[in-house]
Amino acid sequence: MNIQATNVPVIRLATGIAGLDEITGGGFIAQRSYLVRGGPGSGKSTLGLQFLAAGVATGETSLFITLEEPEQRIRQAAELRGIQLHGVEILDISPGSDFFCEDDSYNIFSPEEVDRAPVTQKIVEKIKALRPVRVFLDPMTQFRYLSPDPFQFRKQALSFLRFLAEQGCTTVLTSEMNLSQPDDDLQFMSDGVIEIETNKGASIRTIAVSKFRGSDFRAGTHTLKLCETGIDVFPKLLPVQQKLDYDYEIIGSGIPDLDELLQGGIERGTVTIITGPSGVGKTTLGLQFMKEAAGRGDRSVLYSFEEEPSLMLKRCDGIGIPARSMIKQGTLQIRKIEPLQYSQDEFSRLVRQDVEINKTQIVMLDSTAGFALSLRGEDIQSRIHALTKYLQNSGVAVLIVNEVSTVTGDFQITETGISYLADNVIFLRFLEVKGEMRKAIGVLKKRLGDFEKALREFEITRFGIKVGKPLSGLRGILTGNPEFKDIPD
Repeated sequence: MNIQATNVPVIRLATGIAGLDEITGGGFIAQRSYLVRGGPGSGKSTLGLQFLAAGVATGETSLFITLEEPEQRIRQAAELRGIQLHGVEILDISPGSDFFCEDDSYNIFSPEEVDRAPVTQKIVEKIKALRPVRVFLDPMTQFRYLSPDPFQFRKQALSFLRFLAEQGCTTVLTSEMNLSQPDDDLQFMSDGVIEIETNKGASIRTIAVSKFRGSDFRAGTHTLKLCETGIDVFPKLLPVQQKLDYDYEIIGSGIPDLDELLQGGIERGTVTIITGPSGVGKTTLGLQFMKEAAGRGDRSVLYSFEEEPSLMLKRCDGIGIPARSMIKQGTLQIRKIEPLQYSQDEFSRLVRQDVEINKTQIVMLDSTAGFALSLRGEDIQSRIHALTKYLQNSGVAVLIVNEVSTVTGDFQITETGISYLADNVIFLRFLEVKGEMRKAIGVLKKRLGDFEKALREFEITRFGIKVGKPLSGLRGILTGNPEFKDIPD
């Protein structure tokens, strides 16, 4: 007998958490069960509440079955989190205060045999009467105490989940991760498993999907935050996203001698590292490219991990870069990123919104030191690789400001091992000439074209950046012992 497969459309229910829907490929699959694991206070209940509230918002019947918290406290907690539970039915099977005063000793029958029947009967009656589309049960592990042994619990839990599916319910269950009472059996029974962890001094929460039957999902850990409106999830940015078709048009600096050094400028869809010691003018150089792009109507965003935007604007006022007017025209935005408040997943979503919604053409990261601080010990190479590859595939010109710790000494591009990402490398150096501090600029790499091999003097004046003629008499810049020979005063 030939069995023909039927193309049954997969119906998904949005979770009410946009980032989680992105990770799961569109939300939970209808009429299946999903286990949410995590420790106390990790956000399991908040996730379930948002799932129910999202159903009410679309006209679906939602039911919360609580075995621990009373209904009044649940509604109060939801209100404090900014989650509207109007229209959400709550079946409260939590023990009341009178339970403590009653003499519920069982001399003939075990507590499991006495308590299980009333609990299951209440649930079955409520499900059949309400016919909910969404069910949230918190916590599922309480059912263990209604079963005499693990075998009976597994059998009853399987039967319960099958009953919910047959009634047309999409179910979310919670379980606390506990070494003394593992929930491996619940993980096997559920169609999907979502794990929430609180780590690194409780400052960071992460969420991960470890199982999702019938659908692909985005693996790995992603940042989760508890905020005023509930849970917000920030999916980890993938190194490879959809690649757009674009021309590698040249973005000039507007300074003829600098453009000559770069043989025209930098290209759209490339990564440029601007490297040098503190105070040499790296950020100002990046802003110069943004100034020229603004003249064509292109939008740029500078993410500052260190310097305050107000100080940056004041500095621009003194060197002829009209940053304030660029901001008013919408061609420039300076965003201050506090690295200890933003996770990298949260920052990546901010960049994506700037690119996909605001159509940003140039992005500058200032600087790699602040970027690394926001990682809280994670690998900077993999994170910045994913971000820059996404931006390149979107046709964005990326400027990365990299600060080297040594003012003089051995020459190096970066101290973090990310130079392989660069299509262009522009370096700035301090020089001492006849007892006077000067600066030099040079190009070390340009992947899409040739560049001038000589170095030029670099100066920041009240009229803007000034790049001089090639310093043909300069020797030893890469050895750490620069010398001038026959250079006029």
